[in-house]
Formats: sequence, structure tokens, C-alpha cells
Amino acid sequence: MIPRVLEPEVVDSQEEARDYDAMDHSAVNARFCEDFLNLAPDVSRVLDVGTGTALIPIELCRLSPRAHVVGVDLSEEMLAIGRENVARAGLEARVELARLDAKQTGRARGEFSAVVSNSIVHHIPEPLDALREMHRLVAPQGVLFVRDLCRPVDLETCDALVDAYAPEPRDVSEPAAASHRRQRELLRASLRASLTVDEVREIAAALGIPRGAVAATSDRHWTLAWRRPVS
Repeated sequence: MIPRVLEPEVVDSQEEARDYDAMDHSAVNARFCEDFLNLAPDVSRVLDVGTGTALIPIELCRLSPRAHVVGVDLSEEMLAIGRENVARAGLEARVELARLDAKQTGRARGEFSAVVSNSIVHHIPEPLDALREMHRLVAPQGVLFVRDLCRPVDLETCDALVDAYAPEPRDVSEPAAASHRRQRELLRASLRASLTVDEVREIAAALGIPRGAVAATSDRHWTLAWRRPVS
């Protein structure tokens, strides 16, 4: 297994934020939201940790008319684009965005009927801190649903995943090609910074979550899906 190589915790440049938003996340985001809603179809108040440019809150609101989502992120550059996306979708009344630290949000214990997160854990140097905070915020009978990239076993597998999901562009302008090259490097860095399924299971166990709540759910993702007991 290749070692974990950390990447910056916060996207702090407008260029990186725009590149991220320009990537086609639609299929991955739709699958994330559909899988979550299969587990929690009647959810109302949701916290999205590491919301980025607010694509998950927008998709959740599209799929679930009852959903109201609070999206938090440390990157003001990401949130600025997120506010544009929310306004464009006409969802200002159902989506609230706030600059908060995933490791210490300051929100009340058990405040949310569901806490979700898509691809933030690999940004955190000590993932236990972020997952502990998400765990704290889930109400009794509420759902914790976290998905992220899974670190490949070797560099060859990492490169193959980058080629599969961010292939080299052809017949495009140089500015477009440069943007796409940055997107490829972002994906490669994210894969190298990610956790393995076994590492996530260790963290889950430390929080009192059964190891079986964590599973590999694609060729490049793990998912933690857990409902808090009443007591």
C-alpha cells in the first residue's frame, strides 16, 4: 500500500475552486444523494460537511422536497462559488452556507437529523477529529453518511484511476487543456491523500461505530453509513 501523502486542508485560491467546480461531479453527486436518501428518505435538517461549491446541497434539495441543508466549509473561495450556485438554483430559502471548521463546528450536539460528507475526509490531516465532530452532531435515530476516495494500493492503480476518470483532453484550446491538467493533478493528489477502508474502520471503531458500517462502494470510494441508536 502506498503511503498517505497529505494535500492542503483548505482550497484557498479562486483558480483551484473554479477548476473544482468545473469538473463534472454530476453522476457522483447524484449517486451519493440517492444512496443517502435510500437510507434516510424522510430526512429534513441535514448538515453537509465540506460542502465545497454546494453541489451536494443543491442535488439533495432537488431530490428531496423536504430537505433543508446547512453546508459548511473552511474555504471562502469555495463558498463564494457555492453561493452563486445556490442562487442560480433558486434555493436560498433551503440552503444555508457557513464558513466553519469540520473538526469543530460550534453547532449543538445532536442538532441534525442527518450529517453527510462527500470527499472531505481526505483533506483532513487527522480524520478522526472530523469524524468525531460529525458523529457528535447526529441526533438520536439520525444518520451519518460519509463517502470519500479510497487510497490505491500502488502508483500504477492511482494513475489508471486518474486516466479513467480524468482522461487526457484532446482537440481543445490550450487554456482548456491547462485547466484539465490541473484537474488531473487534483484527482491524483486526492487519491494519494485518501484513507483505506481498513483505516476508516479503525476510526469508526474508536467512535463506537461498528466496523461493518464502512465498506468499499466503488473502485475508488469507501462509504460509512450508520444510524445512531435511540440511546
